Amino acid sequence: MAATVERLLGKSIKRREDPRFITGRGNYVDDLKVPGTTHAVFIRSPHAFAKIKKIDTAAALKHPGVVAIFTGADMTGVNSLPCGWLLPDLKVPPHMPLASDAARYVGDPVAVVIAETQDAAQDAAEKVKVTWEPVAAVSATDQATAAGSTRIHEVAPSNIAFKWQIGDAAAVDAAFRGATVVKKRIVNQRLVANPMEPRACLARYDDATGELTLWVTSQNPHVHRLLMAAFVLGIPEHKVRVIAPDVGGAFGSKIFLYNEETICSWATRKIKRPIKWTSTRREAFQTDAHGRDHVTEAEMGFTREGKIVGLRVKTIANLGAYLSTFAPAVPTYLYATLLNGVYEMPAIHADVTGVFTNTVPVDAYRGAGRPEAAYLLERMIEAGASALKMDCAELRRKNFIPKFDNGYQTKVALSYDSGNYGAAFDRLLAMVDYKKFRSDQEAARKQGRLMGIGFSTYIEACSIAPSKVVGSLGAQAGLYESGKVRVHPTGGVTVYTGSHSHGQGHETTFSQLVADELGIPMEQIEIVHGDTGLIPFGMGTYGSRSASVGGTALLMSLRKIKEKGKKIAAHLLEASADDIEYENGQFQVKGSPGKAIPFGQVALTAYVPHNYPEGLEPGLEETSFYDPSNFCYPFGAHACVVEVDRDTGHVKILRYLAVDDVGNVMNPMIVDGMVHGGIAQGVGQALWEGAVYDGGQLMTGSMMDYAMPKADMLPMYETDRTVTPTPVNPLGVKGAGETGTIASTPAVVNAVVDALAPLGVDHFETMPLNAERVWQAMQKRKG
Repeated sequence: MAATVERLLGKSIKRREDPRFITGRGNYVDDLKVPGTTHAVFIRSPHAFAKIKKIDTAAALKHPGVVAIFTGADMTGVNSLPCGWLLPDLKVPPHMPLASDAARYVGDPVAVVIAETQDAAQDAAEKVKVTWEPVAAVSATDQATAAGSTRIHEVAPSNIAFKWQIGDAAAVDAAFRGATVVKKRIVNQRLVANPMEPRACLARYDDATGELTLWVTSQNPHVHRLLMAAFVLGIPEHKVRVIAPDVGGAFGSKIFLYNEETICSWATRKIKRPIKWTSTRREAFQTDAHGRDHVTEAEMGFTREGKIVGLRVKTIANLGAYLSTFAPAVPTYLYATLLNGVYEMPAIHADVTGVFTNTVPVDAYRGAGRPEAAYLLERMIEAGASALKMDCAELRRKNFIPKFDNGYQTKVALSYDSGNYGAAFDRLLAMVDYKKFRSDQEAARKQGRLMGIGFSTYIEACSIAPSKVVGSLGAQAGLYESGKVRVHPTGGVTVYTGSHSHGQGHETTFSQLVADELGIPMEQIEIVHGDTGLIPFGMGTYGSRSASVGGTALLMSLRKIKEKGKKIAAHLLEASADDIEYENGQFQVKGSPGKAIPFGQVALTAYVPHNYPEGLEPGLEETSFYDPSNFCYPFGAHACVVEVDRDTGHVKILRYLAVDDVGNVMNPMIVDGMVHGGIAQGVGQALWEGAVYDGGQLMTGSMMDYAMPKADMLPMYETDRTVTPTPVNPLGVKGAGETGTIASTPAVVNAVVDALAPLGVDHFETMPLNAERVWQAMQKRKG
C-alpha cells in the first residue's frame, strides 16, 4: 500500500519563483540580449492638443549611429489601434500608432528614432524638429462636455464617447417619494499604476522565415498578438510570436495594446534588425494607461428605520484622449453593475457618460470599476447613517443581503454566486472590539484627540464570463482560459497555462494544484506561461481570474489525464477501468489498494506502448478550455482606525483590519500577500496618490510629485477570512488579487470623516486626503 500523500492545496507554501527574483536572476524584457539590437526613442508631444504642421528629421538622420527615423506618414497600410469592447453607439476615433494630424495629449508619440545605441537614439531625437500649432485643451472630467470646450475628435461631438445606463429610473423616482434622500458629489481621482518594472518591448523580424517575435511586458500575450497582428499590422497571426517573460508587476496597465510595441514590431520588418524600447519612468507617467477618474452625483434613499429604498447615480467617466483596449467596459459593466453591493436595494438606476479629454487614455487599474462602485456605496451608506443619526455599523447590518448559497439576482443585471456578508462583518466587529473602540474614542475626544473608525463592505466580480454573455455586452474576445498538461515518460509534468504570472505566484499555486491532484512532488512539475509559441490560445491574467478560470482549465486536463491513466492501468492490472481509482499517486483496484501501479509506470507505458489497450492513443497529454458559466463574487469587510493631527491635518493609521471571503484558498500565504498589497494601493488612493492635470499638462509626472505609499506609512495589518465556496467552478475559488484595493479606500476615508465629525466635517468630494486637504477642511469648519 502506498503512503498517504500530503495534501498541498490550502497550505502556505513559499513561492517557488522567488529565489530567482530576490537573487537578481529574473528574466525581464530589458535583460534580453539579441545580436544586432537597435534602440528606439520616441518623439512625443509636449502639448496637450496641437496640430502637427511639420516634422523635420534631416538633422537627426545625420547624427552618428542613427539607423532610421519614422513618422506617421511612413506607416502606410497600418491601421488604428483597436478598441476591444464596443458599446452601442460608441464613438471610436482613429488612434494611429504615430500621430500624424495632431497630438491629443502630452506624451502622444509622433516619431521614432532608431539607432545603434540608446544614447545615440536619445541625442538624435533631440534634433527632430516638430512645428506645432497648439489648440486649446480640455483635461477636466466635468468640463469635457461644457459649451465652448474644444472638440478633440470629429466623430465625437461635445467630446462624448458614449451615453449608457442601467436599472430602472422610474422605480427609483417612486422609491424616493417620502424617503430620506442623501445626496453627495463624489470624485474618484485619476491614478497612475506605477508597476515596479516599466513597459518594454524587443521586436525581431526573421527575413528568412517571415516570422516576427515580440518580447513584451504583457499580461495577455495571445490577446496582444491577435490585436496587433490581425487588426493593426495585417500580419498573418501564425507568423507572429509574442513572449512575455518575467513581468515586474502590472496592476492592469500591461493588459492593453500600446503604440510603442506596435511601432517597434512594424519597424523591425523595415530595417530587418531587432529593436528594443524600454520606457523611462517619466514616459510611464505620460503614456501608461491611467485609472479611475470619475465625477459622480449620487443619491441614496432610506426609510426612517434605515432600510435602503433606492440609489440614483450619474457618472462622468474620463476616457482620456483615445479609447484604450478595454476602456468602455470599466465605467459601465465593471462599475455600474456592482452598485447593488452587498445590500438589499429595491431600485437602482445608473447613468454613465464617457468623455474624451486631452489626457492619457484611461483603462483598467487594479479593481477596474469595482473600487469606484464600492467607494460610492460606502460613502453613501455613511451619509445615510449621518442623516438618520444611526450607527454606521447598525445601518449596514440592517441592509445586508441574507446568506445564500446558489444565486442572488441584483437590480443591475448580475446574479451573485454565493454570499454570507453579515458573517464577515460580524467577524470584523469582533476583531475591532467595536463597543470598546467607541468608548475609547469618546475618551480620546474629551482629551481633544481626533480619532475615527471607518468601515467598508464590498463585493467584487471576478472571472468575467461566460464568453457568450460578455460578447453580447460588447467584448470583442472570449473570456475562457486554456490549460494543457503534458506528462513525460518518467512521470514529470509540464503545465502550459494561458494565464500569465506577473506577481501572482502561479508557478507555486498551479504546482500545488497539480501535485495535489496527481499525488506527485512539486519538484516534478514545471509551469510554462507567457509564450504564444508554446501555450494554447489563452486570455491572460486580469480581473482576479487565474485560479478560478485558469486553475479550473488545468483541473479539467488533470482529470482527463487520470481517466486515460485508469484505462492504461486497468489493462496492466487486468481489471475493468470502472474498477480503478486514483489515490496517493497510484492507480489501484477499488477495495484492493495492494493491487496498484504507480503514476510513473503508467506514464512510461503511455509512451512505450508495448502492452497497451487496443484502440487507445499513445502518449499522456491533455488540453482543456474552460469558459465559466458565471462570474465569481468575492466579498468582505474592512475597518480602519485613524487619528488626525489637529494642527497639521496629518492622518495616521493606527489599525487596519480585514476580513475577506475569496472562497476556497489555494495558498493562504500568497492570498495574504495579495490582500496586503491591495490594501496598500487602496490606502495610497485615499491618502496620497492622485494624477493632477492643469491645462492638459500632467503636474504629477514623476515620483517627485506623485506620492506613493511607503512601508513606514502603513501599520501591520490584522487579517482574517470567512470561507464561502463558489458553486461556479469545481475548485470553489473566487479570486483575491483586487479585494484589498476595493475595500481599503472607503474604509480609510470613512475613518477620517468619522475622526473629524466633532468639527462638523462630514464629506470630502475628492481624494487624496493628504494633510493639506484635511487641514483646509478643518479650517473651513472652524471658520
